[in-house]
Amino acid sequence: MQRLTITIDDDLLAEVDAFMARRGYDNRSEAFRDLLRSGLETADTGASDGRSCIATLSYVYDHAARELPKRLTQEAHDHSGLAQATLHVHIDQESCLEVTVLKGERAEVKAFADHVIAERGVRHGHVALMPIEAAAGHGHAHSHSHSHSHSHSHTTKSGKK
Repeated sequence: MQRLTITIDDDLLAEVDAFMARRGYDNRSEAFRDLLRSGLETADTGASDGRSCIATLSYVYDHAARELPKRLTQEAHDHSGLAQATLHVHIDQESCLEVTVLKGERAEVKAFADHVIAERGVRHGHVALMPIEAAAGHGHAHSHSHSHSHSHSHTTKSGKK
């Protein structure tokens, strides 16, 4: 681990300290590490496209849009190597929220997420990508089996199921 010395103005430091208080950081080093990771991920213009990542793809869509639910389901099945699990929530009579966990090469995950978000009838979409570090040398080998899980939650405006 390296030690760095940086100089920042008082206003920016006040923003960092407020960020730390809101998020519950114990020290500036952890806060700066997380801010740097986030900034580098946002600023990355393709240098890490071949790296493995895990991501959450969240989107709200109009379930009555012509063939949209069928297309979205088909997309997930066509990319079953990327899509690990999906949570489906009925928001109201017209809208559904889906959150899909994706895993794979960053470029493939991003392309899939961008395609889903661009579908006609998808109202809001967001993808959060996180790099996966190589698991070399962690002491033991293991494997996991994964399946697609679809959770449906039906609630009324009063919040009752």
